[in-house]
Amino acid sequence: MAEYAYREIITKAICGKGKKFSRSAHTVTPTHKPTNVLGCWVINHKYKTTYHKDAVNVDGTYDINTWYSYNNNTKTEVVCETVSYHDRVPLTLRDKQVVSDHVQVTCRMLQEPNCLEAKISSNGNRVVAQVEREFLVEVIGETKVKVQVDGNGLVEVEDDADEDKDLDKELNDLDSDFLTEDEDEE
Repeated sequence: MAEYAYREIITKAICGKGKKFSRSAHTVTPTHKPTNVLGCWVINHKYKTTYHKDAVNVDGTYDINTWYSYNNNTKTEVVCETVSYHDRVPLTLRDKQVVSDHVQVTCRMLQEPNCLEAKISSNGNRVVAQVEREFLVEVIGETKVKVQVDGNGLVEVEDDADEDKDLDKELNDLDSDFLTEDEDEE
């Protein structure tokens, strides 16, 4: 009966998981020489993922909008630049029982791209924006799971024949007169 105590089941499950926090410096080139940076924000974030055996690559773009003053703080303008990035998210949790290379990758933003700081570069003609972002990736695929089976729920075919023989033996050992005597007493 011990050989039936566990079974392997093939099912879809999370076979890999990873998380990555990134910080990037992007250079934005305004049309005029900036005097002060008045604000900076990130919009229009788009990304796609590709799976590799031990990591998920996240490639994306977003727009950095920088509001700045120029001409000795007498005029303002907003400059918008689209920048791209590449993040490799290592899988810190990986299932070695994956039975197929066909997997599905889910990617969720734990922190949308956000501008932490924007300042005028040392040469004075550009703005450097510090942007942070964080991803959580999960790889879903077919894997083997081993489960314990309740031994009382299993029926062994070869034991059925032995049980029938035991039942026949018990029935043969019954005293048939004993049954008829009870009927006579009623």
